[in-house]
Amino acid sequence: MFIDTHTHLYSEEFNDDRTYLIDAAIAKGVTKFYLPNVDSESITGMLKLEQHYPENCFPMMGLHPCSVKENYMQELATVKKWLDKRPFSAIGEIGIDLYWDKTFIKEQELVFKQQIDWALEFNYTIVIHCRNAFDEIYAILKSYLKLPKGIFHCFSGNIEQARQVLALHNFKLGIGGVVTFKNSGLDKVVEQIELHHLVLETDAPYLAPVPFRGKRNESGYIPLIAEKIATLKGITIEEVALATTKNALEIFES
Repeated sequence: MFIDTHTHLYSEEFNDDRTYLIDAAIAKGVTKFYLPNVDSESITGMLKLEQHYPENCFPMMGLHPCSVKENYMQELATVKKWLDKRPFSAIGEIGIDLYWDKTFIKEQELVFKQQIDWALEFNYTIVIHCRNAFDEIYAILKSYLKLPKGIFHCFSGNIEQARQVLALHNFKLGIGGVVTFKNSGLDKVVEQIELHHLVLETDAPYLAPVPFRGKRNESGYIPLIAEKIATLKGITIEEVALATTKNALEIFES
């Protein structure tokens, strides 16, 4: 069994063949899909997917850093409303993204901290989006005396940064299609990190693994990521599936 710990299956890129792709992924052994929220506009589609696949699709609640704009207080209020209303699998995806725009960096930091606080209040895991912002995110995490469990989604840092994350305790590294990219450097990091620190993800529809790089990603490609990790570590894909599934369940369900 595999678990896709991060997939945007509710995204419009899947409107034409969503059911087929989910059923195909399940047939390949990918039986659980954790759905990160983006902002108020993604909630309806995400919750509809949960209704259709209650045994397979598990929504998170959160405000993505790229959606932190002038109306961030309104967006945060929506997140809090839903957290008060019903349970979720995690708070995510949250974090800081300085790749596209640094206009709202202070607001991103405020929103990130607020959602960490809610994760502590509700006893939820956090799923962190970090792009060109490792130092900023790490400084915020280190400022807490206590942290929730967490996943560094789509981890793309170096080995030193990986060790910094893992030293926080109760954190896993989300490994996706980038590990299959030539010259990404992530393969060298994964080689040096013990398997019990890793979970699998696609971030579908983004970041498809080789040989589908540049095309739409899908959750059914999780075995390709697992196969790459197995090759890097000289173990079987079954061992990767067993360990990463255990890791994901520990993060989300224990």
